[in-house]
Amino acid sequence: MGYELRVSWRHLCSRKSHKFISLITFISVGGVALGVMALIVVIAVMSGFGKNLRDKILGTNSHIVVTSFEREGIANYENVVSTVREVEQVKAAAPFILKQVMLTYGQRTSGVVIRGVDPKREGDISDLEKNMVQGKLEALAGTSPGQSSVHRQGIILGVELSRSLGASVGDVIGMLAPSVRMTPLGVIPNIKMVQVVGLFESGMYEYDANLAFVSIESAQKLFNMKNTVTGVEIKVEDIDLAWKTAESIQKKLEFPYITRDWMQMNKNLFSALKLEKITMFIILILIILVAAFNIISTLFMVVMEKSKDIAILKSMGATSGSIMKIFSMQGLIIGLVGTGLGVVAGFTIVPNLNEIVGFIESVFNIQAFPSDVYYLDRLPSEIQYFDSFLIIVFSILICFAASLYPAWRAARLDPVDGLRYE
Repeated sequence: MGYELRVSWRHLCSRKSHKFISLITFISVGGVALGVMALIVVIAVMSGFGKNLRDKILGTNSHIVVTSFEREGIANYENVVSTVREVEQVKAAAPFILKQVMLTYGQRTSGVVIRGVDPKREGDISDLEKNMVQGKLEALAGTSPGQSSVHRQGIILGVELSRSLGASVGDVIGMLAPSVRMTPLGVIPNIKMVQVVGLFESGMYEYDANLAFVSIESAQKLFNMKNTVTGVEIKVEDIDLAWKTAESIQKKLEFPYITRDWMQMNKNLFSALKLEKITMFIILILIILVAAFNIISTLFMVVMEKSKDIAILKSMGATSGSIMKIFSMQGLIIGLVGTGLGVVAGFTIVPNLNEIVGFIESVFNIQAFPSDVYYLDRLPSEIQYFDSFLIIVFSILICFAASLYPAWRAARLDPVDGLRYE
């Protein structure tokens, strides 16, 4: 250990004649630790929310969607499905139909998005089957003879949509398409009666309140699509590389097909989350900047108190560079200790965050995250090691930079001035 580091450590740990300076040093360390801890916890929670939201979106939607520029849709969709399955990283593929309809039950109506799917293949693409709270996905094929004397196509509603319509499993509802039919009696609305065979809950209010599922055959009949579909939905091995797989599919299919991955389809939402995460990082870094000002004031007071010691060191042959090292190392030590304590505290709090929230709820008799409002039974959090590394680097650099000006002033001190009044 060089003598500069030993002198720096002795100045910071002085307890006899400079207790006030030592107190400010501890406050500076605490400020850095608090800022680092807050950053790690907040970034972990925001990352957890982002991952939770992504999982919910991808639980209902596919990773990649192939559509066509042709107005009628995709006619040879089974050939497209076969071609897509040959692409590396593709786990499953299935056709789908996406349209808007009006659902009616009694005096209640609701405009929703209808998704026509293949009950046999949808389980390989989305988490619809896992999200079912009543009924089964296979029931979309139609009412079994034992349930009704009239054979009806089935429909699966979101739980919120079911509540707004007042319809439950077993009820027959009307499905009105925006198109019309020409008959000898004139133009009549294209309406179909379907039976509710299941309810699903994705955890996303927008999906649970505005989405319903029917079989592809039922959707084709309702929308007069004959043997065409809206597109092909695809599930891939690695969702983070979905963009790359989408590019491979696009090259294989070429025009008139267009391929989009889940990041493109939800670009605005995830861009907003990313911007919010960066904003929170900038705001919380201010806590560390406040601690850096404490470091500056601490080192200036140390320079004033140690002017005699600085003069003696220079008289004994210490260079200006060595004096600057002594005081810049003090800022670096404060940064390293404070950052280390903050990292330990942050990495301890994040895995136990829900226990801490539960303790606060029990003490103050409150419910921090009502499940009926937030659709969460726990606070999602996930430690981001790369982000934590950036936090550590920024914290240490800020503390070191805060020490440079006081260290430079100490290095410029003239030994004569330091010893003149001693």
